[in-house]
Amino acid sequence: MSLENRLKELLLDIEVEIDSSVCGGLVWYLEEMLRWNRSINLTSINNPEEALEKHLIDSLTLVALLQGDEQLLDMGSGAGLPGIPVKIVMPSLRILSVDSAHKKIVFQQHVARSLRLQGFEARSCRIQVLAANPDYVQYFDVVTARALTHLSQLLEMAQPFLTRGGRLVAMKGPEGVKELGEAAVAMEKCGFVVDRVRHLQLPISGAERTLIVLKQQILE
Repeated sequence: MSLENRLKELLLDIEVEIDSSVCGGLVWYLEEMLRWNRSINLTSINNPEEALEKHLIDSLTLVALLQGDEQLLDMGSGAGLPGIPVKIVMPSLRILSVDSAHKKIVFQQHVARSLRLQGFEARSCRIQVLAANPDYVQYFDVVTARALTHLSQLLEMAQPFLTRGGRLVAMKGPEGVKELGEAAVAMEKCGFVVDRVRHLQLPISGAERTLIVLKQQILE
């Protein structure tokens, strides 16, 4: 079975519907990542089917939580995950993808040029430096991060960037529920409340995923 057909099959398992016309772009991105990975360390995963699940399918679990027209900041995006797969599927999103590893940003920029992703910018920058830029204060509707750091730290990192009522979507493994309990003080300090928690399993490995959506309170 081709990777494209396998992708369509796996998306049904996680109840994510996408336009079949974009599957080719998703598979090209994945194959390009694995090709670059032979000379530049982008990911520890080399097996195409494992990468299909752990990179594409995992990233696309985010789709059900987005409206499609938001300004989104992807913090610590590595090779472009989840930002690039989500952008391919939801082209109206406007995404800033940030990672401190320059070589990974160079790869993202190559993908964006090759796929002509309009409204997608990849930048090599530390989050603390970006937060000092007044242009991005309260600029984003959604901030997301995939397995970046503890939820308490994510809250403090995301807070300056979010618009009033904006959302942090933390993409976690099985540790997500525990971290949510441990982040109660940080949530109160930063003005967040739980909007939604979604539990799921990846369809091949059965790996547990927890998507935690925290909303910044609108204070009058």
